[in-house]
Amino acid sequence: MNTIGNSSISSPVALPQTLGTQMSGAKPQTAGAGSFKDMLLGSIQDVNQMQQQADKAVETLMTGGDANPAEVLTAVQKADLAFRLMMQMRNKMMQVYQEVKEIRV
Repeated sequence: MNTIGNSSISSPVALPQTLGTQMSGAKPQTAGAGSFKDMLLGSIQDVNQMQQQADKAVETLMTGGDANPAEVLTAVQKADLAFRLMMQMRNKMMQVYQEVKEIRV
């Protein structure tokens, strides 16, 4: 089993990498066919990866592996916060979709 090191949780909890760079305005968006879809899929994959790392950390801790409980807790909280952010984004997109759907032309 892998051990939990500082490298997996050294960065503060933030938006997933793909979402943070595209929303910050760091580089201009080009009108690509799948750019928004790619951003969403990348964000979901980042959150999934955080969830998997947290699951591995808990498993390592519970099986008596070499894991620092504080690092495990931090990994779990980081994954939870990223998941909650993703759910809020989904809820907001669904709300916007419903509003657009009710527009009469």
